[in-house]
Amino acid sequence: MSLQCGIVGLPNVGKSTLFNCLSNAQALAANYPFATIEPNVGVVNVPDERLFTLEKLVKPQRVVPTTVEIVDIAGLVAGASKGEGLGNQFLSNIRNTDAIVHVIRCFDDNNVVHVNGKIDPVSDKEIIDLELQLKDIESVEKKINKLEKQLKAGDKEAKYGVEILQIYLNHLSSGKSARTAPVEPDEQRFIQDINLLTAKPVLYVCNVDEAGAVNGNAYTKALQDAVAAENAEVLIICAALEADIAQLDTYEERLMFLNDVGLQEPSISKLIKSSYKLLDLITYFTAGEKEVRAWTITKGTKAPQAAGVIHSDFERGFIRAEVIAFDDFVHYGSESAARAAGKLNVEGKEYVVKDGDIMHFRFNV
Repeated sequence: MSLQCGIVGLPNVGKSTLFNCLSNAQALAANYPFATIEPNVGVVNVPDERLFTLEKLVKPQRVVPTTVEIVDIAGLVAGASKGEGLGNQFLSNIRNTDAIVHVIRCFDDNNVVHVNGKIDPVSDKEIIDLELQLKDIESVEKKINKLEKQLKAGDKEAKYGVEILQIYLNHLSSGKSARTAPVEPDEQRFIQDINLLTAKPVLYVCNVDEAGAVNGNAYTKALQDAVAAENAEVLIICAALEADIAQLDTYEERLMFLNDVGLQEPSISKLIKSSYKLLDLITYFTAGEKEVRAWTITKGTKAPQAAGVIHSDFERGFIRAEVIAFDDFVHYGSESAARAAGKLNVEGKEYVVKDGDIMHFRFNV
């Protein structure tokens, strides 16, 4: 599954530093705009404590976590929607992602220049929003023009489409993003083919200094207040601190470092988990002596399609799925004990897989 989160923001807000913490890719983190010209893609393991629990119970030969793809996209500037600062290329890179991680600078540092000369996280957010909204307005207007031609031929669906797209157009023109437009889920079909930038789910990341790593600061509070109506998650991360943590060799050293600064876990782990959730992904497991493995599926996936993530033959020849809930597996300690207790369920083609299900598929091809 190749769903991607794109890291966006103004130049010099810490995007590439975060990206380097997330993956082994060595994106250039330089003190000038456009340090990253081509988008870098990192495939990142998703931290999941359930894997460690299963490893202790099953004692497999190996453990394989699931992953999420993160794309580091070069910094946007005001005027990007009109091509400023290689804007067209950058906006195209965003369009190819499935969700947006918006990094916003929330720290003072005279040694790191700000592209607009001052630290103002709310203004920075609005600059990015405006550029994406302007590009979306252009896309919606083109789609309306297309449907209006069909409307002249008496196409009733086109008439309905124009009405819905006009709602989006008015919403975007008022400075709001498409994801908050007042339309019903089934009406969103009219924008599926134009892949609106502001319709993508968003996660805000406040990049702070070490002093703000635990509780944030005045900048993060202002940003949280500004996005309160969006129902979007806001994470507080000190990218410089995370970079230091990533350089430590052992788990014990990292744990000691975290304790010293008052953190329970690396904030970068929270970012990975939140990015995974933002993409509407869940995890199911297979557990055997050879391997305990996490598998990624979209929420709402049925059993045959979940089986197809392992191999297309599993989906094509699907017969049934044997399912144990994670909590039941842990409570009884093994598959055989869970089966004996009546906690192994046999499910058919209409079963919707739940996060944490431990599954075994029966198939015939």
